Amino acid sequence: MISFERFELTNGLKVIFHRDSTTPMAVVNVLYDVGARDEDENKTGFAHLFEHLMFGGSINIPNFDTELQKAGGENNAFTSNDITNYYDILPAQNLDTALWLESDRMLSLAFTSKSLEVQRNVVIEEFKQRYLNQPYGDVWLELRPLAFKTHPYKWATIGKNIKHIEDATMEDVKSFFAKHYCPSNAILCIAGNFEVKEVKDKVNFWFGSISSRKKKPRILKVEPVQKEFREKTISRKVPADAFYFAFKMPERKNPDYYLADILSDILGREKSSLLYIRLQQELQLVTEISSYILGSMDAGLFLITGKLSNGTTFEKFEKTFWSVIDEFLNGKISTQELISVKNKLKTSKAFQEQGLLNRAMNLSYFELLGDANGINEEFSIYDQIKVKHVSSFAKKCLKKTNCSLLKVKKM
Repeated sequence: MISFERFELTNGLKVIFHRDSTTPMAVVNVLYDVGARDEDENKTGFAHLFEHLMFGGSINIPNFDTELQKAGGENNAFTSNDITNYYDILPAQNLDTALWLESDRMLSLAFTSKSLEVQRNVVIEEFKQRYLNQPYGDVWLELRPLAFKTHPYKWATIGKNIKHIEDATMEDVKSFFAKHYCPSNAILCIAGNFEVKEVKDKVNFWFGSISSRKKKPRILKVEPVQKEFREKTISRKVPADAFYFAFKMPERKNPDYYLADILSDILGREKSSLLYIRLQQELQLVTEISSYILGSMDAGLFLITGKLSNGTTFEKFEKTFWSVIDEFLNGKISTQELISVKNKLKTSKAFQEQGLLNRAMNLSYFELLGDANGINEEFSIYDQIKVKHVSSFAKKCLKKTNCSLLKVKKM
């Protein structure tokens, strides 16, 4: 069990405090409820651009990293289609430094032409290096709009294309900040060896005076139920032909999310999984294959991806792939296999929670889902899952009409 205290400031900032008396370090995690799904379709990549801009300095603090490093700390951030998360790790006695830095950039980020140009160029270079100039780099730029026709998950976190970032204006940036970067749209988690009163006093001191702004309602286009198989082939300079089967799956709060998690492990997590044994080990049609879920807040994707062996055609592989899936759907998962997968999942999650940072991030995320205590309820949810539940879900999820297939052909 991960213990925590929860309180909220009058300006709407939700705060989670997790006490760990065994560590001399502290974590300050700030999760903003904004991701790529909140962008205008004609101005994508802004959530990720803002992740960079938040390190460009505030009105009072020219360089975020320098001040944190002086206090013996380090920091980083990440953006997804759903959230933007910032974290600081530093000696517990310097907690005030992290709170000062995070509160100041929430209150008064510096909007300078220099900062915008510097970070714009960084993001553009990242777009080129990670998505355009490396093998398989543009897969998500191609797969998302194939799988999603309406929902904003149809573009990647980096954005639909470079031009959206190139054309970003100061007015665009200020508008995005005003809409999403406010206390009522954030969850602050503090983890370390402190007393709750001390934490409350410090949080009130640093964040209490930031004015409240009403959280904007999130109104997103709903993705229609997919009723036809979709496929697309692209040719690229890659070392091997690759495949990406994307099946629609339920949103994060749906109980079936956990069934998808287990099913993905049964099919393709390790060398003991079905797809590895049948398609790689026995038939040698692929050099690698795996199955995983994206963990999206809204209805997302269940993926089976891999690379073909030399001499294997897409036609031969696809025919065999669907045959193996059919065999699986018409067969029976053994109770022992399910127990083994559940134990591995629980072990993996327990291992992740050993780190103070992971606990802070997960508490923030579960609070965004509705209740931070959800982090303590997952094991019980997995324990209640039976073979019949997984089999029933597999038959719904792994239908060909529920699938979008991207094929990357070697040039």
